[in-house]
Formats: sequence, structure tokens, C-alpha cells
Amino acid sequence: MRIKTSLLGVLALFFLPTISAQEVSFEEYDLDNGLHVILHQDNNAPVVTTSVMYHVGAKDENPEKTGFAHFFEHLLFEGTKNIKRGEWFKIVSSNGGQNNANTTQDRTYYYEVFPSNNLELGLWLESERMMHPIINQIGVDTQSEVVQEERRMRYDNSPYGRWREQMFIHLFKKHPYRWQTIGSLEHLANASLDDFKAFNKTYYVPNNAVLVVAGDISLEKTKKMVQDYFGPIPKGKDIQRQTFVEDPITTPIKAEYRDPNIQIPAIFLGYRTPAQTNRDAYVLDMVSTYLSDGKSSKLYKKLVDEEKKALQVFAFNGSQEDYGAYVVGALPVGETSLEDLQKDIDEEIGKLQSELISEKDYQKLQNKFENMFVNSNSSISGIANSLARYYMLYDNTGLINNEIEIYRSITREEILEVSNKYLKPNQRVALEYLPLEATEN
Repeated sequence: MRIKTSLLGVLALFFLPTISAQEVSFEEYDLDNGLHVILHQDNNAPVVTTSVMYHVGAKDENPEKTGFAHFFEHLLFEGTKNIKRGEWFKIVSSNGGQNNANTTQDRTYYYEVFPSNNLELGLWLESERMMHPIINQIGVDTQSEVVQEERRMRYDNSPYGRWREQMFIHLFKKHPYRWQTIGSLEHLANASLDDFKAFNKTYYVPNNAVLVVAGDISLEKTKKMVQDYFGPIPKGKDIQRQTFVEDPITTPIKAEYRDPNIQIPAIFLGYRTPAQTNRDAYVLDMVSTYLSDGKSSKLYKKLVDEEKKALQVFAFNGSQEDYGAYVVGALPVGETSLEDLQKDIDEEIGKLQSELISEKDYQKLQNKFENMFVNSNSSISGIANSLARYYMLYDNTGLINNEIEIYRSITREEILEVSNKYLKPNQRVALEYLPLEATEN
């Protein structure tokens, strides 16, 4: 298995320059059952990715039954009517392939990467997952243990593992973004087998999914195989989605959380931001990069290099389908207080809000985003993911080729304007993330 996997990786890397230099061509259409299909042909390397993205994430869950979307990421590898329990990964690896899945609050994504002579195998696997999943108590019990261990490792026992959870329960009061994809273990434990079957029947249907096939393929042969394997799958009922509108944050929200896994405190400042399709979300990407992406960023140079007040500085703009969250924070050095760090961060944001960034810094930003854009399309599996994501969450598959034009068109004036619009002290959550106090004898 290792030899085959390594060969697959070498082939992909060998042809990397050719892939990254080309515009991504694609063809898209719908099957009668509502499944959206996107095909990308690139015959430079004998590699193919088959992937399916379902429009279901943590935000689609019942508030009393959270964690289902992430749980299904695991559960649907348990087996199908034609794939015995425990055989899925063996089938993939024994045929020289790799596979994985991931879940966000907006969608769930499954994929396989095979040598291109196993294209049909990849399509069969994903059609089996969609049409013939086995959802029984054995699988539920098995994956419950897996999810429990994942939560312990990534959240409960991980330093700073619960900062996002704590931030989002304050940023969002109405929207399901207020809980994390891992969900509640108690909710999962109390769920019935019928609850899991109902979730599958509702969301894992062709009219709630996009299939992407990318790589060394023949378009006509692939279309026939797609029709053969996915065409017979029945269309599901139309999904009724709720709309959640948050009240604006108009006064500062102060929060505190004590983590038994840390010794150094941290300050997190979080701002609610617009949906990822909103132009302002793209501007906030640039703001985030300007402030803390790399050692040459403004906050890192000031707080870590020059003033030596912080061990680490970070910021990101986490845009999602309905809302986003811009978060900036730092870990102090020595006697530096969280209050001092917050003041310094505010000063740097204030500069961004009061004066245009320099032409040199602006060009540096543009160069970084050009580089990120090229890298996102530098592998067949990356292209498959982007095609699915742009179709499902942006309703514009063509962004895979022209999203960079949005970043190119952003001006220095917009960066100043958007910083003032969203990064106001009265519109944020200030989370002090602290060590657990020692118990007094």
C-alpha cells in the first residue's frame, strides 16, 4: 500500500507545474434526480479524484441533536449493502488509492484519489455511499467511541482547544454557528437509530449534493459511468432550510473561560462578519493577512519582534455561508497583561482605520493572494475541492478561475472602510482565555 500511495504522490508532484499553469476547464450539468455533476479533464498525470460534497453541516442540525453532520462523516465509512463493514479503506488502499472526508458548519465532503484506471471504482464507492448505506446500531456504537476520542484529543484535552467554542457561543445567539461541528456527545448518546436514519434520508440525497470528477478522464466515458452509477438513485424530498438573522452587537461582550490544559493565558477578540459571498468578506481576508500572516505582518513585528510582549499573534477571517467571524488574538510574554495586549492590538487596528496602508504593503498583499490562488489549484484533488465548494457555497463554479479578480480589484480605500465598518470595539467579543486556578487547600 505504501508503494502505491507514494507513486501516486510522486506522479502528482511531477506534473504540478503543468497543472498550476493552466486555467481550470470544466463541464457541469444535472442528472434527472437533481445531482449536480462537474467534470474536469486533465490528462497530464494518470490520477483521478472522485468527490461528493453534500450541502449539510452543523448548521443544519436540531439544537437538541447536535453533532450529527460530523458523526455522519465517520458513520458513512461503516459499509453499504455491497461493501462489508470494515472493508471500505481496504478496498481503497489495495487499489493504490487514498481517501478521506471532512465536515464544516456548512457542508460535508468525501473524496477518493486513485490511479486513473480506477475511476470506475471511485464512482462505485461514492454511489454506494449515497444509495446503499448501512446505518445500524453496531456502526453507531463504533463511531460513537471514535467521536468521543476525537473530542477528548482535539477539544477537551488540547491546549486552547475550546477557544472557538467559547467565542462562537457569544458571537452567535440565534444562528446554529453558535455550536461546533463536533457537537454534543450527550446529544449523540441520547439519539435513537431512527434519528440517524432520518438525518441520512433528509440530507444524503442526490439533489443535495455535487459530484466532481477531476483528472485523467475521458469526458464521454465518464458521463456514461456517472449516469450508470448515480442516475438510478432516487431523488430526495426538497430540503426546507431555516434562515437565522442575528441582532447586531452594539455593546462590547466580555467573556472568560478557564482551560485546565494551559499555563499561559490568551486574549481573543472576535467580530461578527458577513457571508463569504459578500465583497466585504474578501476585504477582511486582506485585513487578516495584513495584520498577522507571517513574521513580516504588522502585529507580529510589533508585539513579538519589536516590543517582545507576545509569544504569538494570530488573526483570521473565517467566512462561512451565512456569516463569518474575524478573530485576532495573542499570547503574552512574562508580566505583560492581556489588557496591554488588547490595547496594542487596538492601536494597530486603529492605524488601519485611520490611514491608508502603504503602496508597498498593498502590493505585498496582492502578491500573497496571487500565490495562494495558484496554490489552491496546484493539484487535482485541490481543484476537485474548489469546484465543489464554489458551486455549492458560492453558486458560482467559475470562481475557480476568476476569484482572484475580486482580490485584485480591492483598493486601499476599501481596506480602510471595511476595517472601520466591522472592527469596532463595541461590536466584538473580548474573550480572556485563562489557566485553571489552583485549588486552595
